[in-house]
Amino acid sequence: MPLTDADWAALAKAEVQPLAQLFADSSRVPQLSVDVAGISFDFAKTHLSPAHLAIFSRLAEEAGLHDAQERLFTGQIVNPTEGRAAEHLAERGSGSPQAVELAATRHRRMRGLVDAVEAGAFGDVTGVLHIGIGGSALGPALLVDALGRHEGRYKVAVLSNIDGQAFDDAVADLDPATTLVAVASKTFTTAETLRNARAALAWLEEGGVDDPYGRLIAITAAPDKAVEFGIDDTRILPFAETVGGRYSLWSAIGFPAALALGFGAFEELLEGAAEMDRHFRLSPLAGNAPLLAAFADLLYTQRLGAETRAVFAYDERLRLLPSYLQQLVMESNGKSVTADGRPLGRPSSAILWGGTGTDAQHAVFQLLHQGTHLVPVEFVAVAEGDDDQDPAHHRELLLNAFAQGAALMTGRHSDDPARSYPGDRPSTTILCEQLDPRTLGALIAFYEHRTFAEAVLLGINPFDQFGVELGKEMARQLDEPEAAEGFDPSTRALIERAGL
Repeated sequence: MPLTDADWAALAKAEVQPLAQLFADSSRVPQLSVDVAGISFDFAKTHLSPAHLAIFSRLAEEAGLHDAQERLFTGQIVNPTEGRAAEHLAERGSGSPQAVELAATRHRRMRGLVDAVEAGAFGDVTGVLHIGIGGSALGPALLVDALGRHEGRYKVAVLSNIDGQAFDDAVADLDPATTLVAVASKTFTTAETLRNARAALAWLEEGGVDDPYGRLIAITAAPDKAVEFGIDDTRILPFAETVGGRYSLWSAIGFPAALALGFGAFEELLEGAAEMDRHFRLSPLAGNAPLLAAFADLLYTQRLGAETRAVFAYDERLRLLPSYLQQLVMESNGKSVTADGRPLGRPSSAILWGGTGTDAQHAVFQLLHQGTHLVPVEFVAVAEGDDDQDPAHHRELLLNAFAQGAALMTGRHSDDPARSYPGDRPSTTILCEQLDPRTLGALIAFYEHRTFAEAVLLGINPFDQFGVELGKEMARQLDEPEAAEGFDPSTRALIERAGL
């Protein structure tokens, strides 16, 4: 049931105490810390208080969060605008029995194709060009970059941008004679993806490949469209239409990662996500990491007016995490209407941005420490460094992450205003014991459930994304000279200046 302004009134009236005052409670750290799936979540440096948690608990009950969780986990409709379930959880073993079995069957099909590549069915294969856009590209790119740096199995290049320079960069280290091309498109009609697929066919042909189409693998929820494109049914990996792009890395979209990392690693990724699924579904509020994170997010957007949230990965292997989360969070919860079509009437998703480690400290942390904007900050770090990394480097990296959170909270007074730090600035720290497939799967699932919980309390549908369509539709219109005449003078002038 959508919450009303009256429901939110208690939060608007609740006192927000300074962090220093909240830390007077010696039990604060254990009460706002959660350990699950090899990850420690520390929410103690947020402004959440016991009073806030009590309010959010009531709001969650009034919004029907438990019922919404059960609908999600049992494969019922949770995407009302499209009349669909959201069945990415079926890829991890939760959902209707039919959806879970179908997902398992499709995973076996994907494993069969991975085995066929490894057995030489495609000849000598040294690399994969994975073509997609949005979640079809961001998910595989994150997995391979985070986990595949020392894997010598296959080179994986991920191509999403329609820019020809992006294509040239993607294929620069690939040999067309030994490269497979995976084309990932849910509908197999995505204009950017299909244009890049045709460019890949030309690249293969120019590279001397006799049968370019024989090097193509389709990953899609529309197998018939892939067949029409010219790809043989034996090289099509289907996934469910009820799996949204930004939730799809658990499906056949994860094929390049399964190939590059090994299918066993892909199964561990699913197992880690399933562990977080159980935690979110079964854990009480006080120890539920995704719920506590969602409550903190809502405290800052709905009570304190924060318009952005920053995520900083203090591990180079997670450098793509902020980009991945931008789509997950803002495409899901960047809405202005409720699930039943009424005006939302309050802030929706915060704008998510971020960066990597100490690079970000020397770029944007000036604003975080001394600027006028309230920006909740999230630090994501890994206790155990990369095997090839100098331990001293990793120790310094972690100390920087922890020090930044402490400095944001405590600040420092100076008689010189330019050297004074106000403090009382919030942060969350997420510390993974190590970065392996299981832990990364749990981490990504945590962010999915956090996003879902926030959506339920706001009363919005996190599983549609109509906002991405209008600009693409108008781009197609602009390609027709007569249609372009109907556009505004500024747009027409830009087309003319560009010589289009």
